[in-house]
This record gives sequence, C-alpha cells and structure tokens, in this order.
Amino acid sequence: QVQLVESGGGLVQAGGSLRLSCAASGRTFSSYAMGWFRQAPGKEREFVAAINWSGARIYYAESVKGRFTISRDNAKNTVYLQVNSLKPEDTAVYYCAARRGGGDYSDYVPYDYWGQGTQVTVSS
Repeated sequence: QVQLVESGGGLVQAGGSLRLSCAASGRTFSSYAMGWFRQAPGKEREFVAAINWSGARIYYAESVKGRFTISRDNAKNTVYLQVNSLKPEDTAVYYCAARRGGGDYSDYVPYDYWGQGTQVTVSS
C-alpha cells in the first residue's frame, strides 16, 4: 500500500510559480514511477508529467513543457512538481499518482495509488 499526500497548491497570478509536493508513505516508494495529473472543472483528467523510479526517464505533456519540472527524492519519499510561468488555463486540481512497471506513463489507468489532490488557481 502507498498513501500519497499532495501539498503546495494555492492562488497565484499569471506568470507566477508554485512548488507542488507529494509525500508518500511506505518503504517501497523508490520502486514506483510517479505521475502528476490535473483536472479542471468540467474537463477530463489530464496528464501533466511523470518520472520513473530512478528519475532517469521523465515525460511531460506538450502544454507544460518548458514551464513545469518534475523531480523526486527517494530518500524523502517525495515527488515534486515545480510549476512556473503559470497561465489561467493551468487552473485545476493537481493529483499525484504511483504505478509500477513500464508502458505509457501518460495513461492514468495503470496508476494504482492516488492522492487527494491540491488546488492550483491562476488568476489573470
């Protein structure tokens, strides 16, 4: 079992930055790939970024490339999402998720564990 708790969301102006964190319980965190997804009201859940267990492989949605950075610290059982140059369209609840194995990290179905989400609101 892995429990995930996100933090770091908030209200920022367009162009601002936030650092989202996702703290994981359990001793097997380093064996999981981690992903960040987001969901805006009335919209489908959307892939944002993912990182494999070692940090050697990283993936981003096209809409966030160059603005968001995913990283992880296995010693702290934590994955981060640095979000810069925020736009109003980035407004959403951001979720972190954990999965094992390879494949398409942008597909939310294989993720076994999810956090409760943290709200990011970007004002224009």
